[in-house]
Amino acid sequence: MRQSSVLILLLFIALNSCQQSNKADNEEDSKQVGHSSEINDKEIVCFVYHRFDDGRYPSTNISLKDFEAHLQYLKENDYQVLSFSSAIKYLKSESKTQKTAVITIDDGYKSFIQNGLPLLRKYDFPATLFINTETVGGGDYMDWEEIEKAMNNKIEIGNHTHSHDYFLNMPEASRYQAFEEEIKLSQQIIEENIGITPTSFAYPYGELDPKMKEIVKNSGFIGAAAQNSGVISSGSDLMQCPRFPMSEAYAGIDKFTSKAEMWALKVINITPSSFIIPENKSKPELKLNVNRADLQLNRLQCFIQGAECRINKSISENGEAIITLSPASGIENRRRTLYTVTVPDTVGNWHWFSHLFINPQIR
Repeated sequence: MRQSSVLILLLFIALNSCQQSNKADNEEDSKQVGHSSEINDKEIVCFVYHRFDDGRYPSTNISLKDFEAHLQYLKENDYQVLSFSSAIKYLKSESKTQKTAVITIDDGYKSFIQNGLPLLRKYDFPATLFINTETVGGGDYMDWEEIEKAMNNKIEIGNHTHSHDYFLNMPEASRYQAFEEEIKLSQQIIEENIGITPTSFAYPYGELDPKMKEIVKNSGFIGAAAQNSGVISSGSDLMQCPRFPMSEAYAGIDKFTSKAEMWALKVINITPSSFIIPENKSKPELKLNVNRADLQLNRLQCFIQGAECRINKSISENGEAIITLSPASGIENRRRTLYTVTVPDTVGNWHWFSHLFINPQIR
């Protein structure tokens, strides 16, 4: 009997030890996952760059020191770095959730092939280059040979239209036809010169309206990048993906890491959903319906470019938080005004959402 009791005790200890070990392993896996431990609740931080080590244009330039610091941070912190289209496929997949980042470069300036690409090769990272085909080979822009070289070094080529025009400046009667024709022309030119058909798109200047978004979707692209800041999540509109801009004013490693570690604010409904500023509205309201679970709404912060932000918070009948933002002064004299919301959750992770208002009447 005594031997039997000892054997039972030993078996209990062994089973308990195994359970504790599995618990520790699961906790460690959860830590490594990053933004989420749920397979179908993935998040992606996407960054947009333009010029590299070209001090003539500080508003769109990044120093090589800062750019390498970004790449080093992603490498040292075990981020999965993907091209834009691969990230969209990952978002839709059943694969394990990982910390994921995307590097995008707009316009195709020569400073990328000369200065940016060598650093990407050093860290063995892919990226996506959005090109406007009308400017290829002219002035400061890469030519087709350089674009093909980039493509052969893990750089996805995306469509950025032909002319990179301000399409919202055009009357609606001609806007959509011109926009669609430019997309088709750009696709054709890219295929003729480097033999591929892009599946990723970026709106020039990040400007779009609902009909333009519909045209992009119907043109066969699997995802499209805008320029309002934020984190792409499984619930995002993939025809209007947010990206964090990286230029000299925002490129310090502290600013970069804060964006890389940011979470998406899961917005259930947006009013208005369009980027176009409503007519005769100098102080447009933005209303967001948000799942308030785990959010510290008392610490919510709001930023509106060029104006003080006024916040009103309430709870709907179904328990959602209704957040209404409005500027204290008119924004009608600005072409683009970004409304940004950040809020921490109960464990200290910060969540980010932004909405861009565009006034096409300002040229």
